[in-house]
Amino acid sequence: MKRILINICMGAGSLGLLLMSGCTKVLKETPRATFTPEYFQTQNGVVGGLTALYAHLRNIYGNAYYWDFCQCGTDETTWGQSGGSGSNFQAQDYSVPGVHPIPTLSDAGQLWGNTFPYINTASGVIQYGLAAGVSSALLAEAHFFRAHDYFLLVQTFGGVPLDLGSGRLKFNTSTARGSVRDSVSIVYTKCIFPDLDTAVANLPSTQRVTGAITKQTAQLFLAKAYLTYAWWLQNPNNIPSYPVESGSPRTDPDGHDAAYYFQQAYNIATNAIENPGPFGLQPTYYDVNVATNDYNNECMLYSDHTQQSAQYNVSSFTYGAGGTPDNWSSWFQTWSYPTIASSSSASSWSGVNSVQRESAQWGGRPWVRNAPPIEVFTKTFADKTDDSRYDGTFTTVYRCNMKEAGLKYAQLYNANDMPIGEGSAVLTFLNNDTTGVDYSNSVYKSGVGAGVLSGRADYVIEPSAINRIVYPGIWKLGPYRTDNNGGLGNPNAGSTRPYTGAKFSELFFIAAEAAVKGATTTAVTGAYANDGTAAGLINVIRARAGKWKFSNAENQPYVADFSAQMVAATPATITVGYVLAERSREYYGEGYRFFDLVRTQRFGMDNQEGYNYGTYTIGGIAYGNHTPIVNTRTITPQLYLQPIPQGQIDAMDISPAAKAAYQNPGY
Repeated sequence: MKRILINICMGAGSLGLLLMSGCTKVLKETPRATFTPEYFQTQNGVVGGLTALYAHLRNIYGNAYYWDFCQCGTDETTWGQSGGSGSNFQAQDYSVPGVHPIPTLSDAGQLWGNTFPYINTASGVIQYGLAAGVSSALLAEAHFFRAHDYFLLVQTFGGVPLDLGSGRLKFNTSTARGSVRDSVSIVYTKCIFPDLDTAVANLPSTQRVTGAITKQTAQLFLAKAYLTYAWWLQNPNNIPSYPVESGSPRTDPDGHDAAYYFQQAYNIATNAIENPGPFGLQPTYYDVNVATNDYNNECMLYSDHTQQSAQYNVSSFTYGAGGTPDNWSSWFQTWSYPTIASSSSASSWSGVNSVQRESAQWGGRPWVRNAPPIEVFTKTFADKTDDSRYDGTFTTVYRCNMKEAGLKYAQLYNANDMPIGEGSAVLTFLNNDTTGVDYSNSVYKSGVGAGVLSGRADYVIEPSAINRIVYPGIWKLGPYRTDNNGGLGNPNAGSTRPYTGAKFSELFFIAAEAAVKGATTTAVTGAYANDGTAAGLINVIRARAGKWKFSNAENQPYVADFSAQMVAATPATITVGYVLAERSREYYGEGYRFFDLVRTQRFGMDNQEGYNYGTYTIGGIAYGNHTPIVNTRTITPQLYLQPIPQGQIDAMDISPAAKAAYQNPGY
């Protein structure tokens, strides 16, 4: 099947809003600064518009600041050593007194600026494409993208404008600098649901080119939008929204209640599971995430990158400055592992950096902007034996790569003066705390404050000793290149891997959550047959998690099947908290978590069905600081919505009072 290769980053027409696309390149075939109605009335114009819509996914998925907004401040992620001192990373974390997102210090602004230009492009394709004789299937892709972007926006900011200057959902050519925000319920019922309904009805079940949107992808997003809106209607914790729509529960313009939408979410998700088309679950969790298996059939939406051509990758193969359209999100939670030191001499300490920066999935470029709290390892991933998802998520063993680094040593000496060689474990993050770990570093100078255990050549760090500067990296997001040629490659460049934004597996979680919220369940048939209950749906995923084919920690094949044990360990009663815990085990660090916690109204809240989402524990910012510190996030209900970017407010030609009213309360 033909693969989409994109060389485009374009403005999308004049808008009545300040829309910070930062784009400089356009379609090579027809360079243009803006799209026009006349252009969209040609076949080439429609294809060009759709190409821009696929390209803009790179500005979201893989954008590290967008990743930080989605992760930092949740139970999965906090700020790291290089993200301190009142930074946007501390702001997104809500745990430093007096520091929280503000209109000029919020990474959510990445989403605002990277969606509205392309919403307008989608509207142009939809509005004028019929005149060009474009098929309804092709136009349905534009409907999907418009709904996709508005869905991200409404979850983040509350109500947002459907009228960009020329009328609601019309292609805008106006230069007027005003804007009116529509309500949350209007955004869902007048745009997101109709657009996704159109996409589901008209998209094929097979991709027209590799990576193109299909009916099943639209079903996933429609089911998730119904689920999210149902929670919003129900509003069990009376979380405010803006523009103000009072009441708990709230009122739906179409006259439906929350139960209706929970049921719709369940029905659509299970239908897609029974009719998966080209999609499905990979046999093991390792298969989902290993870079050599990118573009597997579990990935339903991704921002594409390529090693084939720098032109089509639209970024350098040798160095990235940290920005779109690179895939550089893995940098933020990668610690400075190249600091690890061994000795070149057995008789006296002579430090050598034995693990050097490499363009490989276990490593990549370290920025240390974010860090995982200790509870990720002691609670979320408490089972590290049967459940393969811990091993398939994190880099827990850092190995000597002196051959790739060109170091001319036969061997080096590490903990306990024991020799290590190429591929040997230099530092290991232990699965559990143990007795006898010596962190004094008085003799064996790891350089990173790691400990020593008697009889082991590798340095070790226990889960309780994880801090803001030394922690396991996120293996599944790491880079991959085939042109390292036996060396370290180009670890300072953005990753050439695709960044996945939606997976087939999420359909099981959507249906399970809807079932917990009261949807009537029915048996699911087909390849993923189960009884259709929340437990039955979750157990399909848990059974897969029990199947191993490779151990990252041991760096060798490991075939085992603990599916029965995983299913047996599933609680008899599935709660929302348990669904969220399973979602974290399945999607840790992938950019889901902010939306998950806001949707279920758990953001920043402790003691929710036995789970804490506001309090976390981690060590300090210095190497060797292994004393766990308890941190408490202060997240008031108003902070469930992110601030509208200050640049948007400043650019509008409206009164000061109207500007103040445009901003979300609390900012």
